[in-house]
Amino acid sequence: MEKEKVSSGNIIDWSVLRRLMKFVTPYRWRFTVVVVLTFVLGVLTPTRPFLIQYTLDHDVAFGDYGAMVNMMWILFGLLIFQSIAQYIHTYVSGWLGQQVIRDIRAKLYEHIISLRLTFFDKTPIGRLVTRTISDVETLADVFSEGLAAMVGDLLQIVFILGFMFYQDWRLALLSLSTIPLLLISTYVFKEKIKVAFNDVRNAVANLNTFVQEHITGMNIVQIFGSEKREFEKFKEINEDHKQANLRSVLYYSIYYPVAEIIAAAGIGLLVWYGAKGIVNYEATGLTIGKLIAFIMYIQMFFRPIRMIADRYNTLQMGIVSSSRIMNLLDATEHVQENGALKPDHVQGAVKFDHVWFAYNDPDYVLKDITLDIHPGQTVAIVGATGAGKSSIINLLNRFYEINRGSIQIDGVDIKAYDLGALRKNIGVVLQDVFLFSDTIFNNITLGHPEVTEDMVWHAADLVGARKFIDRLPGRLNYNVMERGATLSVGQRQLISFIRAMVYDPKILILDEATSSVDSETEEMIQQAIAKMMNGRTSIVIAHRLSTIQKADKIIVLDHGEIKEIGRHEDLLVQEGFYAQLHKMQYKEFV
Repeated sequence: MEKEKVSSGNIIDWSVLRRLMKFVTPYRWRFTVVVVLTFVLGVLTPTRPFLIQYTLDHDVAFGDYGAMVNMMWILFGLLIFQSIAQYIHTYVSGWLGQQVIRDIRAKLYEHIISLRLTFFDKTPIGRLVTRTISDVETLADVFSEGLAAMVGDLLQIVFILGFMFYQDWRLALLSLSTIPLLLISTYVFKEKIKVAFNDVRNAVANLNTFVQEHITGMNIVQIFGSEKREFEKFKEINEDHKQANLRSVLYYSIYYPVAEIIAAAGIGLLVWYGAKGIVNYEATGLTIGKLIAFIMYIQMFFRPIRMIADRYNTLQMGIVSSSRIMNLLDATEHVQENGALKPDHVQGAVKFDHVWFAYNDPDYVLKDITLDIHPGQTVAIVGATGAGKSSIINLLNRFYEINRGSIQIDGVDIKAYDLGALRKNIGVVLQDVFLFSDTIFNNITLGHPEVTEDMVWHAADLVGARKFIDRLPGRLNYNVMERGATLSVGQRQLISFIRAMVYDPKILILDEATSSVDSETEEMIQQAIAKMMNGRTSIVIAHRLSTIQKADKIIVLDHGEIKEIGRHEDLLVQEGFYAQLHKMQYKEFV
């Protein structure tokens, strides 16, 4: 499996951050609250050591009990205020993060469902799931524990330094003497954890992709007895995931003890120098209150520096996830909705005018296709596998865009139609029926409020599906489970017929619609098809030539080119491609 390569870049990708902030704009006043409280908490933290120093040097030293009690109440009130501010800051940050990721996930999903099928042809579904779920979830931590918390830590450091140098510049410099060692270790940790995190995210994406694909295709795995081989592949990917996480754990397990040792060394130097200074008070002016305050300052100072390394990891995860999300949002493989025509009904005339199409240039799968289908005609398209039959219906629905030529409905280029209106007038029944884990009713209507239950039952009667639906518990409210697992192949196909007919389309496309059903069901479906085709332009794609012998026109495709057009009897007389296909299928070899 190809592994996704993503570079994390710098600690802050400002272009990504600016785009993220657009999602914060609707909640600007709450964001303002977070910013203000971040500043307030940065100021309040170093205030306590200053007040404790003042109490020791001015109240305790002179035995002023009343002043000590007053300072105790001040410190208690300050602690209560700081706790309330911290609570509001934490809650509002978390609330903001959840609102933003909800909006981003909605925007991302809306974007994904608007992309052309060419995008999904080359993008693993598991990777899209990772983008929509895991990567978006990571962004919540950016707002609750990442950027705002890092800014708060930096503010604390600035204010602590200010208090320290205001009190005693000599003690401040001594306290900071071990900082270069901490900065070096923090930088090394930052670089190592950045690489480890990229490996973790890649492993997660690959793991999601593998599991999603193989669970979806489990029947293939079991049919070919590949369980052990696929399990070995999974073990390799799972091992990569474990190793990537262990590397990050290793870096954390090394960094934090080193940071603690450096912090302890700084405090040790401070105590050694401070003890000498207190003894020589007359020369140094150093008091025990000042020494205790500096010990508290240095503990406070080292804590946010250690936390910044951790915050960096959170922020780095968010930035990488944001970059991936923005890259997906930047995907431009949309169907170009450059039309505004919204007819309630179409006549059903279809014309392909010198159409060329390739999934990957320059390998054309359709070459100079020209055909006219009149309203109400039944046209069959036949040909060997890979001849380009399904590509024709994909282009008519604008699932893909043509390279050259034009496709028209009722004399109007399909690009002039509103995309929703175009597809509403084309009913499609595919060989591989996909049903969602939902009720039969919702699988037919797909959530469209204009489709009523009466419309569904009318379409069910048309295709002869009422009988089997009535036997199900709950009838239309019966849950078919994922991919219609609780229904037979024929029943799933009948539901797809109802889904196609409920909008009363004027153009009907049947792509191998009866190839997966048993003979009894096929006979019932053929009767339904005859009713469905009545008064509609019908395009039928079939391997079994027996199902299309009554078609008004049969089009024979070979390697993307039209080789023959005519009725069944006429094509047999020509002894060409169609006749050869007929002989092969009925074993009429001479």
